[in-house]
Amino acid sequence: MSNAREEILRRVRTALVDVQAHEQPNHIPVDRSYRHHDDAPRSEIVARFAEEVADYKAVVHRIKQSELSKTIAEACKRRKAQRMIIPTDLPQEWLPKGIEGIPDNALTYAQLDAGDGVLTGCALGIAQTGTIVLDSGPRQGRRAITLLPDYHLCVVFEDQVVGLVPEAITQLSDRVHQTGSPITFISGPSATSDIELNRVEGVHGPRTLEVLIVAGEETGKR
Repeated sequence: MSNAREEILRRVRTALVDVQAHEQPNHIPVDRSYRHHDDAPRSEIVARFAEEVADYKAVVHRIKQSELSKTIAEACKRRKAQRMIIPTDLPQEWLPKGIEGIPDNALTYAQLDAGDGVLTGCALGIAQTGTIVLDSGPRQGRRAITLLPDYHLCVVFEDQVVGLVPEAITQLSDRVHQTGSPITFISGPSATSDIELNRVEGVHGPRTLEVLIVAGEETGKR
């Protein structure tokens, strides 16, 4: 371990040998000739998002807005989930009968962990990487509620899906600078690998991610 550390530091020192003391990061131009916008048809972008999310072992459903409450009920029934943690501003029409929504009014970590799962919206979806982005905005709640429960049921409207990562960063930048809100990027259920490369799930987030991609536009935008 010590040898590896010294080798990393040696490479850093070598890379910085020609950097002047007065030089600042903004003095060096950065090549930004990469693609900033995906010109593919919307239907193709959304289809790619659904495919990439599913490839990360998330459960994906593509539905109409009129089917949202019914699909949430069916998802909860499959999980035998009756008590779902929800953001305080989650639309009431999303919650089906028979499912208790527990608003996150500063719930403790133990209370969050005791729920059967969490139901939220999102800020964005990224088709390029199959990533869902949360920024603590409307219908998302604070970051903790999507990290502690073992099951995350997330609603993504088609018009929230962008094609490329740079598009997502551009849309998120204003909120980050204005509020300093933490940004969470979710690419499938929580998983990591131990030192022997054995996959371990649920270490730093839900072991099960279920995504409802809703046709049409998000209602009640910020």
